[in-house]
This record gives sequence, C-alpha cells and structure tokens, in this order.
Amino acid sequence: MRILVVSQMWPGPEDPDLGVFVAQVARELDRLGHEIDHAVLDSRGGGPARHLRLLGRTVRARRPDVVFAHFLVPTGLSALIGSRAPLVVMAHGQDVANAERRSAVRAATGLVVRRAAAVIANSRHLANRLEVLTGVRADVVDCGVDLDVFSPEHPAVRWPVEAEGPRFLCAGSLVDRKNVVRLAEAFGTLGGGSLVFVGDGPLRMDLVARPRVHLAGRVAHDQVPGWIAACDVLCQPSLVEPFGQAALEAMAMAKSVVATREGGPPEFVPPEAGVLVDPLDTAELASAMEHAAALPRPNDAARQAAARHDARRQAARMADILLRAAGGP
Repeated sequence: MRILVVSQMWPGPEDPDLGVFVAQVARELDRLGHEIDHAVLDSRGGGPARHLRLLGRTVRARRPDVVFAHFLVPTGLSALIGSRAPLVVMAHGQDVANAERRSAVRAATGLVVRRAAAVIANSRHLANRLEVLTGVRADVVDCGVDLDVFSPEHPAVRWPVEAEGPRFLCAGSLVDRKNVVRLAEAFGTLGGGSLVFVGDGPLRMDLVARPRVHLAGRVAHDQVPGWIAACDVLCQPSLVEPFGQAALEAMAMAKSVVATREGGPPEFVPPEAGVLVDPLDTAELASAMEHAAALPRPNDAARQAAARHDARRQAARMADILLRAAGGP
C-alpha cells in the first residue's frame, strides 16, 4: 500500500523527540514493505496557522491508497478535508481529553470518527472514552515498544545519587497529571533508596532539595533507555495514563514498575511485572514502591509481558486495519 501518514507531531531538528512514537509506527510500516509518504509538522510553534500548513501538505501529497492520521482533531480533520482516500485515524489520549472538555472539539471529533473507514485507540480505556463521546467503537492497538532499543542489555548511565537501597526512576513531564509531588512524598516515607526524575515542568520547584531525590532534567528520548537500565523500579503513578508508554518501555528492559490503575496500564502490567496503585493514595503508593523493589531483578516476566507489544507486531496489526480500509482483502 501507499500510506500517507498525517501527524501534528513528528521529530524535527528543533525537537527530535516530538512524536517519536508516530515516527516509530511509520518506520515499522515501511519495514513491512509499504510505501510511506508524510504530511507532518515537526515543531510545536506557529499557532493555529500551523494546522493550515498541515492541511496544505495533506492536499499536495501524492494520492495514497489510505491515509493514516494520528490524533483526532485537528489532524484527523485535516486528513478528512485534505484527501479523498480512505481515512484511518488513531487516538492517543490528549485528543480525546480535548473532546471531553470542549463541545466544538467534540463535534469535530464525532465528524472525523464517523467519516473514517476505521478508528484505532492505543488502549481499551481510551477506546471506551471515545465510544461514550461519539458512539464509534475503535480497534485497540498501541504503538508498541522497540525490543531491540529497550533491551535488558542496554548500557546504564551513572546513577547520580549515593544512597543504599532501591533505585526508583520517574520519566515524564513534571506536571500535575504525572502525580510527581505525591510520588516524592511517598518515597520520603521509605527508609532508604533513591529517586530520580527525568523530565522537566512547572512542578520542578516542588521537588528540589528533597533528601535522596535528584532532578536530572529533560533528556533526549534516545537517552531514556540508559536511565531505565540504571534503575531498579520505574514509577508512573499518574492521575490517569491513556496508555503508559514509559512503563511498557521499562518492562521491555526487564524492570519492575509501579503504575497507575487509572487508564491503560492495567491492560498490560501483570502482577508479576509490577504493582498497580490508586494514584491518590500516598500510603498505597509507598507500599507499592517497596513491593515492586522486592520483585526479581532482572524481571524476566516483565520482559515477556512487554514482548506481546513488540512494535513490529503492533505495526502489522495496524497494517491489517489499513489494508481493509483501503479496500484490500
């Protein structure tokens, strides 16, 4: 097939980490032998006019067999207007949240998913939310994890905290949804160990100067595996996670995880791979950190669970959906 990938997020020279999960999907589809064209935005700036640029690039692209749009609105709307080929659109999380909050976005989202030949969501949790909004049931396929990159053999960075006990890592933006302050408070009740935050955001000042806690700041996506390799437990106790990519990547590296039970993680984190928590319960979070730290190291069960979400396998499932949408057998 000739597939036109349309996305408002794509790695570029100014932000090489922007939309890396979308680029991964396109790369795996290319490896499967499909011809991939792009109509994408590779920077965050530009205001509302950037979406007009995306529409223009979609219109000017070669006629594909099928359009694969990532994010519902505005990207899916640009793809629907800009191409006459069958449309498959994928929801990733924030797009559904925007539709839940804003009536105009909800109306546009309903138009896109009802006109699409197929809809994909990256978790059953997200698919259910989208169905409540629009009445349309989505196929559930996540972007998966590259098992070659996120491998137990990946070299580790030097851990920056000198402390006895388990090494806990939290990778993500320092924002309310990621629940980072409550995580730090839960860690503070433990008798030992260390906690490193990889990421940046407005809550940084709420985390500084805490004993045995280090703020590594934002790092490039290709450096994240080294940090995961250095830790014992990856913590992702978000208030809600549409999927939970960081937890999946850590599991692929045979690391135990602490993950929120609100959203996607319950769909792929079995008990032998980690602990699911109520993100609002600090005491439960602290207990979960201790429990996860006591699981085997390396955690082969976590690696096996993550292998079911191999990026190549997930891309093949998406290709089947795209082929049906394009009118293939």
